[in-house]
Amino acid sequence: MIDGIVLVDKPDGLTSHDVVARVRRFAGTKKVGHAGTLDPMATGLLVLGVNRATRLLTYLVGADKTYLASIRLGQGTVSDDAEGEITATPGLPETDDEAVRSAVAGLTGAIEQVPSAVSAIKVDGKRSYARVRAGEDVDLPARPVTVHAFEVLARRPGVAADGTPVQDLDVEVRCSSGTYVRALARDLGAALDSAGHLTALRRTRVGDFDVAQAQTLTDLADDGVRALGMSEVARRTLPGRDLTDAETTELRYGRRVPPSGRDGVVAAFAPDGHVVALVTDRGDVARAVLVLDPA
Repeated sequence: MIDGIVLVDKPDGLTSHDVVARVRRFAGTKKVGHAGTLDPMATGLLVLGVNRATRLLTYLVGADKTYLASIRLGQGTVSDDAEGEITATPGLPETDDEAVRSAVAGLTGAIEQVPSAVSAIKVDGKRSYARVRAGEDVDLPARPVTVHAFEVLARRPGVAADGTPVQDLDVEVRCSSGTYVRALARDLGAALDSAGHLTALRRTRVGDFDVAQAQTLTDLADDGVRALGMSEVARRTLPGRDLTDAETTELRYGRRVPPSGRDGVVAAFAPDGHVVALVTDRGDVARAVLVLDPA
């Protein structure tokens, strides 16, 4: 029985739920969840929890993400990416590096971002993308996100198939959970008095986990599912505290232990190094919010 976090390098053309379904088959269990999806056109790191480790996913969903992306400036689409119909072709003739740097800087740091209308956000109980596909106009409110780093790696002027002058950028983005790289592409185009959309996206990191550690679907089929144990994941994801034997017993029974003196959720480890529970301080005691090794 596998209990752990599985890192998968998703190929393009598949939904994240397609990948989850395959991992369920490879792992021989229906209990597989994810810590955030990728669009079908995107590739890269999916973090999946198997069996008991699905309970840890809540603490991974909010981790920062890192992406490699390609952005086309000069054309806009209904979905803000290459899968949507082109809706604007203002073009973008050659522009200097300083103008691009200035526009990128304006989208770096703590910003208010309007998500792409073709997103999974619910509007009055219905997904925004479903409303757009039904012909509705959807205006989503801006939400706070943080773009920790937005770096232009390469810039290539060119001409699109319809003759529109465009510029293609290769970028790396490190951002908070909930940031839409598609929206960054759209807003970068607008900041340059043009339009923009995403043409490629690859997620390379989720928190402390890197795509270099991930298995492809071929690896999973040929070599089996390789999972990171819950103790390793807890150490890499959360601050930790070491328990005495007596505290270990108390937590395994769901009882309180002395506080750790730290804010937020802390992983508590038995003397032998395995994770027992996730705890938070409540005044002069620490209580388990999740017991991973019950008595």
